[in-house]
Amino acid sequence: MLCFFILIYYLSSPVCSEVLSRHRRTWIIATFEIEEEYQGPFPYELGTVNVERKYPVYFTLHGEGVDEEPEGVLSIDRKTGTIYANKAVDYEERTRLKLRFEATKSDLSLDTKLGIEIAIHDINDNPPRFSRALYEIQVNEVTTQGSHLLTVRASDRDQRGSPNSTFHYEIISVTPKTSDTEFFISELGAISFKGCLNRDVSKKFTILVEAKDHGDVVSLSSSTTVVIHVLDGNNHLPIITGQTGPAKVKENESGTSLLRLHVADEDSVNSSAWRARYTIDGDKGGNFQIETDPESNDGILTLVKPLDFEEGPQRELHVFVENQDPYFHCKVEEKTPLGLWKVDIAETRGHAGLAPIKAIIEVEDTNDSPHFEVGVKRAMLDENTPAGTWVERVVAVDPDFIQKRDFVYRMGHDPAGWLTVDPHTGDITTVKVPDRESPHVVDGLYSIVLLAVDDDTPPLTGSTTLLIHLGDQNDNPPQLELNHVDICLSDIPTITNITAFDRDGYPFGGPFKFELLGNFQGKWKLNPTYVFLLAAFTFSCKEEFPFRLDYPCGETLLASNIERPGTDCKVVQVPENIIQHCKPAAEQSQRYGGQDILAKGTKQSLASGHYRSKSWRIASHPYRNNLDQTRRSLRVPRHDNQDTGTLSFRHKNTSSVTDAALLTLLQRVSIFPTQIMHVP
Repeated sequence: MLCFFILIYYLSSPVCSEVLSRHRRTWIIATFEIEEEYQGPFPYELGTVNVERKYPVYFTLHGEGVDEEPEGVLSIDRKTGTIYANKAVDYEERTRLKLRFEATKSDLSLDTKLGIEIAIHDINDNPPRFSRALYEIQVNEVTTQGSHLLTVRASDRDQRGSPNSTFHYEIISVTPKTSDTEFFISELGAISFKGCLNRDVSKKFTILVEAKDHGDVVSLSSSTTVVIHVLDGNNHLPIITGQTGPAKVKENESGTSLLRLHVADEDSVNSSAWRARYTIDGDKGGNFQIETDPESNDGILTLVKPLDFEEGPQRELHVFVENQDPYFHCKVEEKTPLGLWKVDIAETRGHAGLAPIKAIIEVEDTNDSPHFEVGVKRAMLDENTPAGTWVERVVAVDPDFIQKRDFVYRMGHDPAGWLTVDPHTGDITTVKVPDRESPHVVDGLYSIVLLAVDDDTPPLTGSTTLLIHLGDQNDNPPQLELNHVDICLSDIPTITNITAFDRDGYPFGGPFKFELLGNFQGKWKLNPTYVFLLAAFTFSCKEEFPFRLDYPCGETLLASNIERPGTDCKVVQVPENIIQHCKPAAEQSQRYGGQDILAKGTKQSLASGHYRSKSWRIASHPYRNNLDQTRRSLRVPRHDNQDTGTLSFRHKNTSSVTDAALLTLLQRVSIFPTQIMHVP
């Protein structure tokens, strides 16, 4: 079957034949149609181009299907203009052929030229084709009905939009065919199901899907295979079938495996639906831990924190078991004719609704160490307290109910050896006089460790710490930082600094007052006289003296801060020639408002050859050397309570130096130095 339409347009006006013979004409033939895959016989006449001329013309044809691909499909009778089809054509390769038609005169000059388009008529010669011959997927059995499983895709090469290329999908068969599962496919190739998947019923479904076109004459189709593997879901609950193990442990032990719980599960072995997970109820102290054996799926109960028999001889636990995946249940209740079926679906997470198993753990009693009421206790004590003073009492008990033991108290650590403890009562008393300035006291705290030791074999021991807050007393006089100062005298004022410190803390450590004693008028000057007067300490002792500033007369005792006269100096027997100096010393003491100050005695000592080579030695407290040695050996930093004075001299003659008897009272109140100056 063929049809064609010819439209002729003249490029020049229809005048006489002579004019026509001199003008070029172009004819455009709109459409020829050829049916694809025509089986012959060939050649067959497609159509004729008639051109009325009074002279002969000759026809030629060029283009697709003639001398261009696909060659040899068409030809034309050179004299009559008849077009022939010589062989079949395929629509899927070309939908139309474009050619050029020419008519020439006898002298080969061009008479007419026109364009021809030949449309190829499509027939239904292609079935729909799937993109894949086999589709294979995995679906968990807990998937709910109506869920999208996969989409199959097909295409048809016939003319787009025609019935030949229009097709639909259809499920031809499902193997195996089960009562609770029905698969369906949408017009777009999406596959889903109604009902429930059950791996216990079928582990695999094989579905044959067909795509069929809507051809007018004949319908063509093709098929593909879909294989659905059903994965195991958790539709079976784990069941504890028994337990093995000692279920017994000694108190104070840990790391012991007590029980092994055995479980059965019908889901696929080693899947997350089969793997068990255990939880414990009733373990208030966090003493137990249960883990899953990866091979057997058993639950292993382990003691991770020691138990105390005195808290109870038994522990009752409840153990729950569940799977890693939540439990899923699906049951078809009604198969409705339209839409999805009516099904009962349930999903349970955790161990809700599951019955636990009871586990009883026996605790065996063992000897416990004595236990103190508190781990750290505090007490107050003043320094310089005499030996035998009661400090505190510590109390320990034996926690055992059955195996009670006797125990005694012992001193575990007493770094200074100041204390003792009664072995039966726990009373703590002093055996030595405590000193707050001891290197064993840190920030006013003295720490000891006390023990309670029972009579078991081997003995068990409990311990506690006692922190003793030592109260400070004013039991340390100010000390000179240097034992002596060497000064070179000249005609101009000479200046030196004097520094002192006090080992006591606030408020007994200062401030200090600087003061000059002796014959210093017009010779020596203190700058400033004092910084801030809170207390006055008179350094009237000299290390060359074989006594502690205690002349037999009471007027020469060292006066310091708020201490009572006599507490820093010891009264000793002195030769008669020294006693002769007591009266002047007493008079000097009255000059300074009742403070006991050694004046004349100090002056004489300073004049007794200690200022040779025009130098002045300032004598310190007789305890000073011992204190300096202690500080060096313990590497104790310089006491905070210290201040500096400056001493100046005027050089006139040697006797003026020997007349100088200086003692210094020091107290820190300022960062500025105090100066003592010798005035020229």
